[in-house]
Amino acid sequence: MFTITLTSLQATTKSTTRLCFKSLYRGTLHHQGADLSPCLGRPYSSFRGQTSLSFTKWFPRCLSTRLMSYGTNVTPGRYRKGFFLVTGAATVAGIAAGVSHFQRAEMASKIIQTETDEEDILERCKSFMCTPVTDVEVLQQRKDQMCTRMEMLIMETQAAFCKALQQVDGGTFRVDRWQRKEGGGGISCVLQDSKVFEKAGVNVSVVFGNLSEEAAKQMRSRGKVLKAKDGKLPFCAMGVSSVIHPKNPHIPTVHFNYRYFEIEEADGTKQWWFGGGTDLTPMYLDQEDAIHFHTTLKKACDKHHPQYYPDFKKWCDRYFYINHRDERRGIGGIFFDDLDSPSQEEVFAFVKSCARSVVPCYLPIVRKHMNDSFSPEEKAWQQLRRGRYVEFNLVYDRGTKFGLATPGSRIESILMSLPLTARWEYMHDPPKGTKEAEMMEVLRKPKEWV
Repeated sequence: MFTITLTSLQATTKSTTRLCFKSLYRGTLHHQGADLSPCLGRPYSSFRGQTSLSFTKWFPRCLSTRLMSYGTNVTPGRYRKGFFLVTGAATVAGIAAGVSHFQRAEMASKIIQTETDEEDILERCKSFMCTPVTDVEVLQQRKDQMCTRMEMLIMETQAAFCKALQQVDGGTFRVDRWQRKEGGGGISCVLQDSKVFEKAGVNVSVVFGNLSEEAAKQMRSRGKVLKAKDGKLPFCAMGVSSVIHPKNPHIPTVHFNYRYFEIEEADGTKQWWFGGGTDLTPMYLDQEDAIHFHTTLKKACDKHHPQYYPDFKKWCDRYFYINHRDERRGIGGIFFDDLDSPSQEEVFAFVKSCARSVVPCYLPIVRKHMNDSFSPEEKAWQQLRRGRYVEFNLVYDRGTKFGLATPGSRIESILMSLPLTARWEYMHDPPKGTKEAEMMEVLRKPKEWV
């Protein structure tokens, strides 16, 4: 890991150019989507429809480069010049954009530099829903390692979101701590059949061990080159995941998850990547809510790269697609996976911004609608839309399949994402001109909200 401090445009241009060509030969990550959450409460998801991005390319850390998440092979050498021109995430695009991009990079570097100066780990743990999965003494001994920093982030995210939901609802989360005999464990926080939320789950998992054959096969199918030793691939995975199903049909369902994964290969080298996203599933369309939600996510993305939001918004729209219905699960948000460039520090800073945007992007919407009146017909529509939510999670979500295929998985945490109640009606189709039909139109044809 390293931190870049920029002093002048000329010096930066030279050092960045060197960094680019070094990065090309050192390599970056794969970005084709599959979740790695063996036991995370709400299983990880990943991208399905494979199409090209409009501009930025995110490159893997292996020499056999692939375009981000889309499975397009790139021949090393042929695209070296293109790599220099389009890898804005590695602070190169700023050369064309001007000094402002480098100023942002310098600011980000300063933030990263002070990361290790945060208060003592023991003090930070006092604000969590319970003690971390990893022993606190171990965390203190390796406080500068990414696995520790990520575990602290997901614990903080869980606590912040749970406390915000409790403040609105008035109820209290049930906190279940669980262990995985193969290694690691998790913390499941669930609020069920309460005043505002019918079911709200916010889960953390930190698991390790050897990757199962099925999980390894799933990764290789999306382009990862994994070299096992004696048939074993040691891994470490951690993340925070949440799905909220409100009682009032005018309050949208929200989902988010942010995660980190490491695999140790036969020669001792490690592959690492981050993934995650936040998306909204309203039952009724509210333009103001949609704009607020997407604007908040865009601000979090724009702190790190101007292409993050447009690229990850498209990725989200394509991933949360119910193919057999020809409709999206909701109005999207952002989604990314296998993100490992331009550096571990910079990707972690981006993930941190996204995780900390969850409360401000969702809680104002909850407060706005929590006292809205609704009819039995509107409640029935909510139940039907929840049925679609279940269909996506059980039929298409690759993270659900991965979790269920991983030894030691906790079924209650994996299926926490399912609503308490749902409904399926035969051949239901909302009448034209209704609010329900308006919602369906957006689900079939995604919109640009900001």
